[in-house]
Amino acid sequence: MSDKIKFELEFVIQASPQLLYQYLVTPSGLSEWFADNVNSRGELFSFIWDGSEEEAKLIKRKSDEFVKFAWEENDDDTFFEMKIIVDEITKDVSLFITDFAEEDELDEAKMLWTNQVSDLKQVLGSR
Repeated sequence: MSDKIKFELEFVIQASPQLLYQYLVTPSGLSEWFADNVNSRGELFSFIWDGSEEEAKLIKRKSDEFVKFAWEENDDDTFFEMKIIVDEITKDVSLFITDFAEEDELDEAKMLWTNQVSDLKQVLGSR
């Protein structure tokens, strides 16, 4: 069993769910904000940062709503998920991130996601 702690973050994104989803599920979209380069072979995605490569399997997705990946090297039940939520009243679009991190890496993991989503907002022209 993993000692990792589950955490969730929410970011308001000024973009349509359809546009946002393309940046969450396609290698070209993910390459623009999440990693330096992303390749996919079917359900297997290779994420490349500074020359180091990590593989994740796309385990679940629903068009314009969410994507869920599991890192290949993890032998536990951890995953990371990016979910698009639209407020029914205000129509605000939010990106909910669910991820796991070791207790001593929790703040660093949250900061990393915050920086990555900041890059995504820039790509989308969102504030």
